[in-house]
Amino acid sequence: MSKLPSLSSVLNAGQRQSLFIGICTFFTAILLLAMVSIVLLIFARGGGYFWPEDIQQLQFVRASDDQPITAYGQYQNQFEQGGEPVRWVVYSHARNPYGNQTLLDDTNLLQARLAPEAARISLRDGRAILGEPLKVTAPSDPDVSLNRLAQRLTQVRQIEQSIAGIRDEQLADIHQKLTELDQRKVGKKAPARLTLNQGFDRWHKRILTLEKQRDAYQLFVRLADQSIVSVALIEVEHLVYPGQLSGWQKLGEALYEVGGFLSESPKQANTAGGVFPALFGTVLMVFLMTIIVTPFGVLAAIYLNEYASNNGLIAVIRIAVSNMAGVPSIVYGVFGLGFFIYGVGGNIDALFFEANLPAPTLGTPGVFWASLTMAILTLPVVIVATEEGLRNVPQGLKAGSYALGATKAETVLYTILPMASPGIMTGVILAIARAAGEVAPLMLVGAVKFAPNLPIDAEFPYLHLERQFMHLGVLIYDGAFHSQTDAKGASMMFAACLLLLVVVFVLNILAVLLRTKLRKRYHKG
Repeated sequence: MSKLPSLSSVLNAGQRQSLFIGICTFFTAILLLAMVSIVLLIFARGGGYFWPEDIQQLQFVRASDDQPITAYGQYQNQFEQGGEPVRWVVYSHARNPYGNQTLLDDTNLLQARLAPEAARISLRDGRAILGEPLKVTAPSDPDVSLNRLAQRLTQVRQIEQSIAGIRDEQLADIHQKLTELDQRKVGKKAPARLTLNQGFDRWHKRILTLEKQRDAYQLFVRLADQSIVSVALIEVEHLVYPGQLSGWQKLGEALYEVGGFLSESPKQANTAGGVFPALFGTVLMVFLMTIIVTPFGVLAAIYLNEYASNNGLIAVIRIAVSNMAGVPSIVYGVFGLGFFIYGVGGNIDALFFEANLPAPTLGTPGVFWASLTMAILTLPVVIVATEEGLRNVPQGLKAGSYALGATKAETVLYTILPMASPGIMTGVILAIARAAGEVAPLMLVGAVKFAPNLPIDAEFPYLHLERQFMHLGVLIYDGAFHSQTDAKGASMMFAACLLLLVVVFVLNILAVLLRTKLRKRYHKG
């Protein structure tokens, strides 16, 4: 009995090549489809954080309640549970008008209708009320129609600015002068101290009067169960009627929310508000890391490729550099914590900031140590990419430079480096992409869930590299723990994921444009 011919013997070389290309194309298409699906999922879930969903008047029952609940609510997202469609719903109720969450399916949802008369009233602390605005009260007019809501909001914010101005200018100046008197040990009954105390009392009474005026501005809202709640007008940040908006108006409202997302700080335990501190911290850390890692990586690659001999020690160094690229990132975090923070930072504190001990100044996690740690993490990437660029420089150019009398250093500086600059930028691009998405090491060396103070401000030295900072990756990590119990927090997590992708994309595009410009400049021929 003869054996069947193998597939390789039946197909000729051209057919085998076509089959191989077809298989590679198939798997590439699958990979691209998976990547596009992930991006679309993030975009859809993240976009839901900004899109103004219509408000529904709902009637539903829960196992914990004896009577059906009537409330205004907004659907957050829908998923399958046990083969049945289930929706997260955020609603306002008389017992807690500032937003409750529950899961509803077809069995416990009794009634639902569109409620165009209801508004979403966003508060400054990140909470929201879903209800029908009725009236605004003011000190001079206890019953004001909603037509003058914008005017009243302007008035109450002007009062708040006056209060802040008195605290920042008048009271701060008095506190500073009182502190100077304390340092000089001036008696409590000295005329200068009595004058300052009288001024403090006068301005404090002025603040109390303004606060009373401010608190008289109240917005009254009717909930779906006909109960009435009031909220201080100063707490109202934004009011919108989603059910009365057209498609284009909803798009404009979504863009307004995007602006707030990019410019505000997180609120309600990172489940509401914006991500500006995290966005700023991410960009600052990547910028500092790039400044640190690029010269060290380029110098190391120049030494290995142009100056080092091919001996055993250099071979060991090359193997070590290659192995460093495969070390888990958390190991770099532990190294940064032990060496940079406790070692270098602790010794600097002992030498220069002994008066501040035991409170550390530099021996504590901060944005500078985080940037150094990420520079060490991405250093192998820059070295390998730079070496590849150096090897691609034609030998004829080097020989021509030497023939014209240039030294080794001049040849490297003026001939080899410009020609290898596209390869250097490739290493920088890869370093940026990796550093922007790392989370584990940053949590050990400086990144935190919430940092109210930015690393940069108007106080000398303006850039405070010793401060802890927020990072988009850490914010996403923290938001993942709320995704099962907080629908709004889950949407914010996806929105932060989308923003992180955009940040990495923009940084890479800028680096690619620079690399392209350098390639056109030095590779014209």
